[in-house]
Amino acid sequence: MDDGNDMTIRLILAIVSSLLEEVALVAIVLWGLPQIDVHIPLAGLVAIMVALGAYDIFSYRVGSKALRQRPVMGLPAMVGSRGKVARPLSPEGMVKIKGELWKATSEGGVLDTGDEITVVGQDGLSLIVRKNTAGDLEKSS
Repeated sequence: MDDGNDMTIRLILAIVSSLLEEVALVAIVLWGLPQIDVHIPLAGLVAIMVALGAYDIFSYRVGSKALRQRPVMGLPAMVGSRGKVARPLSPEGMVKIKGELWKATSEGGVLDTGDEITVVGQDGLSLIVRKNTAGDLEKSS
């Protein structure tokens, strides 16, 4: 199957499971809770259903985004990737690349939080990075 069909099937399953959650919620609030003398007003039920629907939409979108990302196959594949310094590198610290934190060593001195970097190599399980310069940014455009 191609990615388009996979995503369509995933969307259909997400809609069906969300509807089943909503039906279960209505059954619990209108039948189950009154059995133990707990009564939730209709406005409360509607508010809970809207919140559950919003959560379902949010989790579907976040999950879909994660599924569309290309997997990174090992540290050598990181060379050339761009990111930002998450914890200052002096010369070791942490960088954030594609939403993931990586241990890194600066190739050229101290780098501050927020500096934009490019991965230039690896040393064991640590990335070697250098600060992006104005020339680097022009080359990528």
